[in-house]
Amino acid sequence: MIASLEGIVELKGEKFLVLNVSGVGYKVFANIDTLQKIPEKGVKVKLWTHQHVREDAISLYGFLYFAELDLFETLIGISGIGPKGALGVLGVAPVDTLKKAIAAGDTSYLTRVSGIGKKMAEKIVLELREKMAGRGISVDAPELQSEADALEALVALGYTQRDAREALNMVSGEITEVGERVRQALKKLGKSR
Repeated sequence: MIASLEGIVELKGEKFLVLNVSGVGYKVFANIDTLQKIPEKGVKVKLWTHQHVREDAISLYGFLYFAELDLFETLIGISGIGPKGALGVLGVAPVDTLKKAIAAGDTSYLTRVSGIGKKMAEKIVLELREKMAGRGISVDAPELQSEADALEALVALGYTQRDAREALNMVSGEITEVGERVRQALKKLGKSR
């Protein structure tokens, strides 16, 4: 089992990258957020990996942080969730936010993923809620609602969900008031244009 890879980025596609490790190019699938954080061609990077073996294929899925890999592997342990679905879930929000949402029973983050409907989201929450609570994930529902409200406000202003989420991720977690989070995120979005 390949647990991690460290090498030079040779190529970045929309859903994968090719990592050259001692002359061998590994095709590693990753979510959009991870691919955006990875430097361009020629830079050395380390990824935590999950090797997924099927009857007709062997695939690698890469993550910059071990917490992402851990949640990915937890998600694919649920019947009906494959690696692509799990990558989609990880692309919706930061890992800590997803864990808190699951622990709180909030399915709204999960239903944003293509292919995951209300029933599947409820199944994920049902199967993982106790695991998250058992891992000491604190459930702070007002924080989740604040983040969801700020995201919704930015989308209503015409930003894509991904851009809005990225901007909110750059805002300090100490800022909890929705209006202020939106203002700070707008400043980040203004700088990126």
